[in-house]
Amino acid sequence: MNLDLGWVLLGLPIAFVLGWLASRFDARQLRMENRQAPQSYFKGLNFLLNDEQDQAIKAFRESVQSDPDTAELHFALGNLFRRRGEFDHAITVHEHLLARGDLSKADRERAQHALALDFLKAGLLDRAENALQKLQGTPFEAQSLTALLAIYERSRDWPQATKIAESLRALGNTQIINRQAHYLCEQANALVNQKRDQEAKALLEKAIDISPKSVRPHIDLASVTERLGDSAKAYEILSSLIVQDSHITPIFAQQFVRLAQACGHVDQALGLLLASYKKKPSLDVVDAIVQLDAFSSTDTSARDWYVKHLERAPSLVAAAKWISGEKLEHEQFHPQVQRALDHAVTPLKRYRCTNCGFEATQHHWNCPGCQSWDSYPALRIEEL
Repeated sequence: MNLDLGWVLLGLPIAFVLGWLASRFDARQLRMENRQAPQSYFKGLNFLLNDEQDQAIKAFRESVQSDPDTAELHFALGNLFRRRGEFDHAITVHEHLLARGDLSKADRERAQHALALDFLKAGLLDRAENALQKLQGTPFEAQSLTALLAIYERSRDWPQATKIAESLRALGNTQIINRQAHYLCEQANALVNQKRDQEAKALLEKAIDISPKSVRPHIDLASVTERLGDSAKAYEILSSLIVQDSHITPIFAQQFVRLAQACGHVDQALGLLLASYKKKPSLDVVDAIVQLDAFSSTDTSARDWYVKHLERAPSLVAAAKWISGEKLEHEQFHPQVQRALDHAVTPLKRYRCTNCGFEATQHHWNCPGCQSWDSYPALRIEEL
């Protein structure tokens, strides 16, 4: 028994020394591996900082091959591929990440979001939509909903866009309200084209309830109400809009003239247009004033109105309209001169997107060039 205890007492220091030596050996080996492993990683970072993306991708690939379990390297490599437009490679990297069984929940959601962005950038909208829908209930939900909204806008799927906007509102995004009103207006326009005016009217009234300050639903509602035969109500809608927000009067000035004539409110409408013009001069409003003034009790001529506008703002368009009624010294050349002036002012009558500069002959709520909403001012190019 004493012998056994002696051996135990002798073996304890030996076991301790052997354990200490083993731990030192493992730590040394680990330090050596750590010195070797990140070399390609740091090389990749250096290339990336020097904007040498080809070399950075090559270095990151070496890092991934030497340590395939490192998720961060996969994310870095995938993002680099996406930035370079090599979407197929980015998709492969992120799909490889998702296929790993040891990936944490947070990294799996991050990889799913990255894969959705790959599909979106590559123009694979169906696959992007499917990938984004899998992010519901994750920290990427708001971002995924915004991306889905862009897909539905691009495909002009307004009912789906409306649903996504409602979801974003539920998440606290109050800025989406005006855009949601636009979606309802787009659906209403489609119904109008199908001669389903009552259903269109209901959608427009809903848009006004959601976003009372949005001007488009009011303008579109006036148009639908006029189509339904209630010109007086349509006139009332636009009259209230002029009083509430006169700077957008040029957009519907011609429609307002037509309704005023139909309802017999020429003098009243003229007063509203003059008040609007006083706040914000506009050629479209001047044209509307000229048309109504011909049926009013005033005796101001059309040419006088254009001269008054020239006193407020220099305008080649107004000058051309004034000259059209002027007798020239060589009147036989008047048609040629007028054609030249009308041709010169045509580009000045266009509308221009404040976001991308896209020009159009008519006002758009959604820019055909950059798809921005409400980026077209109510004024034409010459008046900006």
